[in-house]
Amino acid sequence: MGIHDGHREKVRARFLAAGLDAFADHEALELLLYYAIPRRDTNPIAHALMERYGSLSAVLEAPVEDLRRVEGVGESAAVLLRLVPQLSRRARLADARETVLNSVDRAGSYLLELFAGLGREVLYQLCLDQKGKLLACKRLSEGSVNSTDLNIRLLMENAILTSASSVILSHNHPSGIALPSQDDLNTTEQARTALKTIGVRLADHIIVADGDFVSMADSGYLEGVWG
Repeated sequence: MGIHDGHREKVRARFLAAGLDAFADHEALELLLYYAIPRRDTNPIAHALMERYGSLSAVLEAPVEDLRRVEGVGESAAVLLRLVPQLSRRARLADARETVLNSVDRAGSYLLELFAGLGREVLYQLCLDQKGKLLACKRLSEGSVNSTDLNIRLLMENAILTSASSVILSHNHPSGIALPSQDDLNTTEQARTALKTIGVRLADHIIVADGDFVSMADSGYLEGVWG
């Protein structure tokens, strides 16, 4: 057993005893990288990743091609770093059949968890039945840090295929300000108009940022949709 093997065993034992709560962010990255980089000290690689991206969430949202520019990060490590958050997100979405989003608070809480750790702007569509039960959560688009596009055709297809009675749109503002922009208002009106043609109600458009959310319905931008 080499020096790195002994260190790795201690780190793994620490994780098994106390979980990730006992780890700094760079230490958690170091542990994760053990499973993609078997014969190299991953501590300096973890530090390099944190220095390059600034936060653990930004590391886990970085593109594979960019991750590979960090010394010591090969394809296997880059794929693993991208896989972890997406796998976690899929696991959360797998519980959609048990989720009822029949109020602003319930929808907001669900979306805060859904968007946790995302560093780029993403637009989601939640399809609901008449009682507010979540039928499906669909990612409509993924944009840059400050913009994303609404695909009207996909929006309508998702609503039809799930037999949705209503739809909630939601996107995040990575800038940290959960207030609707003029673009957000325009997008909301486009979505409401399109869904109305197929008999589906736009229940809300919720913006998430920095652990907070703003409901456009609750703020008066949509008229009495929760009533």
